[in-house]
Amino acid sequence: MDAGISERMIDIGDGLRLRAVEAGAGPLVLMIHGFPGLAYSWRHQMQPIAEAGWRAVAIDCLGYGGSDRPLDPALYAADRMQAWLLALLDHYGAERAVIVGQDFGAQYAWNLAVRAPERVRGLVTTIPYDYDLAGRALLGGAERRPRDAPPEPAMASPDRRPTERYAAMAAEHFVHFHYFQTVGPADRELGGALADYLRRSFHALSADGDLWAWKGLPSEGAGYLDALPAAPPLPWPWLSEGEFARFVAGYDHPDPMRRMIGGLNSYRTADANWELGRAWADHDVTVPTLFLYGSADPSFGFFPDWEVRMRARVPGLTGIVTIEGAGHLVQQEKPEAFNAALLDFLGRLR
Repeated sequence: MDAGISERMIDIGDGLRLRAVEAGAGPLVLMIHGFPGLAYSWRHQMQPIAEAGWRAVAIDCLGYGGSDRPLDPALYAADRMQAWLLALLDHYGAERAVIVGQDFGAQYAWNLAVRAPERVRGLVTTIPYDYDLAGRALLGGAERRPRDAPPEPAMASPDRRPTERYAAMAAEHFVHFHYFQTVGPADRELGGALADYLRRSFHALSADGDLWAWKGLPSEGAGYLDALPAAPPLPWPWLSEGEFARFVAGYDHPDPMRRMIGGLNSYRTADANWELGRAWADHDVTVPTLFLYGSADPSFGFFPDWEVRMRARVPGLTGIVTIEGAGHLVQQEKPEAFNAALLDFLGRLR
């Protein structure tokens, strides 16, 4: 355990527990990772937040790391994830908390800010609010693909269920979020090549990677490791061999089918979340919100014109900060710039 950081297991209901790491004392700042990630993804933020007078808490989300890893995809749907997060706030006795989210963690954070705004003191995210809150347009829809991508068939309309759109896209080329829908193939492939997958995925998502290599690969007979380019040897400027080993150990599990279950089930809830989000799709985000993003984040190929939509839908927006030279893993790739903007926002909240 790193100096000044402790950990605990927290009961969140339904017989499930989440692992949380924490530092400091004061108002709660809850950090939620994405895929691939862990509580360790926030290692550079824990101490600075604590030293600024806040209680920094980062979790291994359900299905990841030291948290429980149930197989049932229904346990990962948006309504259940919200219940888990509110249970965490209750555990810490926090009437309100600052919520910080990256990747899927950002989706959970946006959801919480809209569906339970009375519990959110402030919001920090790294993925735009230009989709409805349940993934109806997230990772799909013709208007959110890269401008140089080939035209999509009519089946890819945003009015279709996410899995229908994914399947339509997969008819043209490999699409990982379609490949992930079927239980078994991705679980076995990625769980059986844990270190290789994590290395490739981290690099592809970074400012130096090529996440979109899958556009040139046909779906038939392909796996995700076929779509992800090989990664250069470690260390990288933002990731040491020791840090990478922490991630590999965190994902490891005696049952290979559970090694990636948190991330894969987050994709497998797309249709359920699409249905759950209907009641909230027109709601705006009114809580104080800071948006931080990497200038080279490859996921923004899904979000053209994101700033116009977000400024219209997030009246609580206090600022948009571009972190130059960072990709999707912005808080890890450029922690000093990320922390400076985050701590400024926290200071203004107080």
